[in-house]
Amino acid sequence: MPELRLLRPGDEAALDTFLARHADTSMFLRSNARSAGLTDRGQPMQGTYVAVQDGERIRGVAAHCWNGMVLVQAPDPADAAAVAREAVRHSRRTVTGFSGPWSQVVAAREALGLGAAPTTKDSRDELYVLDLTRLVVPPELASGKLRCRHPTESELELLVDWRVRFAVEALGATDGPDLRQASTDDVRLQHDRGTDWLLLAGAAPVSYSVFNAMLPDIVQIGGVWTAPEFRGRGYARSVVAGSLLSARKQGMERAVLFADPANEAARRAYLFLGFRVTGDYGLVLLAP
Repeated sequence: MPELRLLRPGDEAALDTFLARHADTSMFLRSNARSAGLTDRGQPMQGTYVAVQDGERIRGVAAHCWNGMVLVQAPDPADAAAVAREAVRHSRRTVTGFSGPWSQVVAAREALGLGAAPTTKDSRDELYVLDLTRLVVPPELASGKLRCRHPTESELELLVDWRVRFAVEALGATDGPDLRQASTDDVRLQHDRGTDWLLLAGAAPVSYSVFNAMLPDIVQIGGVWTAPEFRGRGYARSVVAGSLLSARKQGMERAVLFADPANEAARRAYLFLGFRVTGDYGLVLLAP
């Protein structure tokens, strides 16, 4: 008989064994659990994890995270619904959104009575995967005309502004003090973790990207942003390529990302780099 169980310290190996079988759509869950553990004190990257098990074998899991997001990996939609409900019951925090394979996100959202709740983002994205040995490097980056590196402290204020603009444009957020504070916290977190990347054309910063989840062998790309005045010049594909060249040098073998299929420019950029679409991924952000 399947059992729902709150995961605790000591369950990390069993959790990762299950998630590794669904590696391309479990990056947030695996990366967060590895970096912050299974204890939930409401700190960045932490969450309340609930699994559904057959005996000792995990067959589905959901985490209700410090930021209110519900992350789900449960191939059976009934399991996705059950673990999402139980994770939120244990965490007692507000749900701000959902992330995971699309059908599972739909099941979790319905189970929590939020199927009709207003959203700022409700997207069935395409899931892209790349073997880093097949990475195509844009000629402008290969020639040194463009350079990709980690940003400096003095550049973080600019990146906060870019992050705010990204959230408004791509995630449907509303500009204001709360968004600016959240963007400041996010930029600082990525910088402190060394997962942020900046593209330079000459001395001018022109594009930004982060690894929003990272494991020893695989990275997930997110938050790619080129200011409107710099678009149409291949900068987005170059900042992603530059970050992945560094990841490959560190021994990483694979990269994943998810993107709105309506964004044709992004689609062309990722396919140029060698990514291929392998499935779908859901991202739902609830309206405040």
